[in-house]
Amino acid sequence: MMNTAPLIPFALWASLLAGLVTTAGVLTVRNFGDWGRHNAVYFACFAAGILIAVSFLHLMPKSITLSGQSPMFMLTGYLLMHFFNRFLTTQVCDKPATADYAIGLVAMLGIGFHSFVDGVMYSVTFTVSFFTGVVSATGMVLHEFPEGIITYVLLLRGGIGERRALRLALLSAAATTPLGTLLSYNWINRIGTSLLGDLMACSAGALFYVGATHLLPMAEREPRRFSLIVLGAGVTTALGITMSAH
Repeated sequence: MMNTAPLIPFALWASLLAGLVTTAGVLTVRNFGDWGRHNAVYFACFAAGILIAVSFLHLMPKSITLSGQSPMFMLTGYLLMHFFNRFLTTQVCDKPATADYAIGLVAMLGIGFHSFVDGVMYSVTFTVSFFTGVVSATGMVLHEFPEGIITYVLLLRGGIGERRALRLALLSAAATTPLGTLLSYNWINRIGTSLLGDLMACSAGALFYVGATHLLPMAEREPRRFSLIVLGAGVTTALGITMSAH
């Protein structure tokens, strides 16, 4: 068993910070819509660089030291996120007769589930070590800003009024992250090292999916002059933090 209770408050603070960053994204696009949409791709690129680099350079090697089954669980984490995303895409895109209102709600539920999983990831990574939690949380927190923007915009496009879209976006994208941490940290703190390694590998696969499959395509669909530089800055940041720790 791993006794890492002193690290649990850091996981809670990180998840609360993630919720605040998501809230900032929602409020930014609500009050400064043009600026938020104009710069969302840069936040996505920087977050993608950190998440991809952290998955390969730190989370995966660390999980291997804890469990010999970690490569399989990393693939599992990636595929679970892929299948869930495919399910949502099928439900939204392959039913043209579905009301716009329902489309907005389906997207909201998908993002809410993803944000809840983020909260569980904070519990997992901070249970492994403070450094693992900080490095993982850096990329995860940064990707919350464009996620808040995307959630609010999708709800508006679904025909939901501004006030209700604001409440639903804050509930689904912001509140679910600390909720995931609160509901999982007691259980995470009691598990053995092998299972912890498996969960960490699963988290690495999920984070890689978020960075490589969810965020990078956004940058490709909306090419910007400095997007590759910002992506490289994210990778360099993760590399520098990881190498300095070693």
